[in-house]
Amino acid sequence: MTTAFMTPAPVHAAARHTGRRRLWWLLAAGWVAHVALRLWLYRYHTGPVANPDETGYLLAARWLAGGPGADLSGSTFYQGGYPLLLVPIFWLTSDPVLAYRLVAGVGSMAAASAYPLAYLLLRRMGLGRRAALITAFVAALSPALVVFSGLALTDAILPVLVLAWLVALHDLVAYGSARAGVVAGAMAAFAMAAHLRGTVVLAVCVLVVVAVWVRRTAVVPGRDSAQGQADAAVAVRPARAVRPAVAALVSAAVVAVAGKALNGALGAALYPGGPRDLSGLLVSRLTSLEGQAWALSGAAGQLWYLVAGTWGLAGVGLAGAAATLVRRSAPYAHRVLAGALLLTTLGIAYASSAALPDEHRVGNYVYGRYLACVAVAWTLAGLIVLVKGGRLAVVRHALAAAGLMAVTGGVAAWYAGDRLERYAFIAFDFPEVIFLTGENDALNLVEASVPALVLLACLTGTAFLTARRARLLLVVGVLALIDIAFTAGQAPARPSGADWLPTPPPGRVAVDRRVRWNIWVPLAYRVSWTRIELYSDRPPAGACTAVVPYGTAPPPGWTATGRGGAQLGWATWSNGRCR
Repeated sequence: MTTAFMTPAPVHAAARHTGRRRLWWLLAAGWVAHVALRLWLYRYHTGPVANPDETGYLLAARWLAGGPGADLSGSTFYQGGYPLLLVPIFWLTSDPVLAYRLVAGVGSMAAASAYPLAYLLLRRMGLGRRAALITAFVAALSPALVVFSGLALTDAILPVLVLAWLVALHDLVAYGSARAGVVAGAMAAFAMAAHLRGTVVLAVCVLVVVAVWVRRTAVVPGRDSAQGQADAAVAVRPARAVRPAVAALVSAAVVAVAGKALNGALGAALYPGGPRDLSGLLVSRLTSLEGQAWALSGAAGQLWYLVAGTWGLAGVGLAGAAATLVRRSAPYAHRVLAGALLLTTLGIAYASSAALPDEHRVGNYVYGRYLACVAVAWTLAGLIVLVKGGRLAVVRHALAAAGLMAVTGGVAAWYAGDRLERYAFIAFDFPEVIFLTGENDALNLVEASVPALVLLACLTGTAFLTARRARLLLVVGVLALIDIAFTAGQAPARPSGADWLPTPPPGRVAVDRRVRWNIWVPLAYRVSWTRIELYSDRPPAGACTAVVPYGTAPPPGWTATGRGGAQLGWATWSNGRCR
């Protein structure tokens, strides 16, 4: 009997091993599928399309790799965290077209990594293995992970950083893991090195770590009471509480110092005259009623876009997080994550709006890019509510999402007024809105909200009308259809026509300071062999090509090449001594 009793043990161990191996194969296969989709979507991209942002990051990466930089003084400072990841590309090649294609590949791999990270996060939120695999795969099709994955922008990696940070933060809180503390601190500090939005992530991370540390080392009163027993459940010995907190704080400090040094070096090399300084604007916004109105209404516009751009799921997730935060019976780690994500979202929305100058564009009042880094996390939160919640809970959360969309959209529309019609509408800022309305030249908040509410109703109705056993596949299936339709609309057409900005011949290249930035900034990346030189009077001695405003007569020794034109606004000269 003893032998018969003992024989199943290795069988169970082998089955567990086989299950884990199958799981990793499924995650790897899903990751490859997501990479392939993005590579197909961006197969025609050969150079930056979102200038000056993309070019700023590419020039930073090329300079970090030992190549030529540029003088970007007076423009927005593009931080070095993301360009640091691109350095190996510029070690492999100096060809700007090939380098950009490889950058799109890196972005595709980073965005696809949201799939396994979303799986890990969903498992920690209580979903079963199969449900988490299916839900995470579809969530990785979210617009925030599709639109930016093939572009040279920090937005290609920020959603993944946020997901990794949330997983590590959960493990730090739930298990007291020092290793998770190291990862959480490093992810938050690296996010700060990559973009100013990361400053909010790091601040929230430090706040959460310190708060959990204090809570766990505090003396627990009233052990016999229900509240005392709940507090005692998360209280541990001081030594065990200190270790993960110190690991997180030290890791964050080390990476933050390294990031500051990296950005300091970039600033000195690429911004010798200093970057665009918005500190004065930020102070005035924070210290005046008019500035507060701007910041709060802009934050409302970002929240509206977050909800509408996730087909209402972010609104459901926000409502679910608020309910979890105040529900004492919820797992402590879940409550901490809900609070951390809420603080991060509201902090980014408010701070980014307060620091945003008035550029006379619609995106100053309603904008989705800044909160795209948390959109996937909120999509997952919304799906958890729809899949696991009871029927009445699903309806309540959906109504809360609809109300949030109405209130935030109303605040943004009230403050912006007719500026939503008069100011410039840049289609790149509104991919989800264009999908919802079918219009690529204007923003109407009501016309965009209605289809978003219809999609939310479809998702909610599917969850409400089906039993929990069948609910997962149907809800996730509806979301997959929506995301596939959106992704299909992002498929680019094959480019046609001549290149509007041909690469000049070898040699030193000089640019007249009167030439518009949207010409010379992209040119700075095209010219991969030397740093372009800006001049005010005559082209510098030794320059072989000069880029000038169209219609400018060449000085002696220089001849017009015929490139450019009146519509393009530029022309080039060639130095006869370089032939």
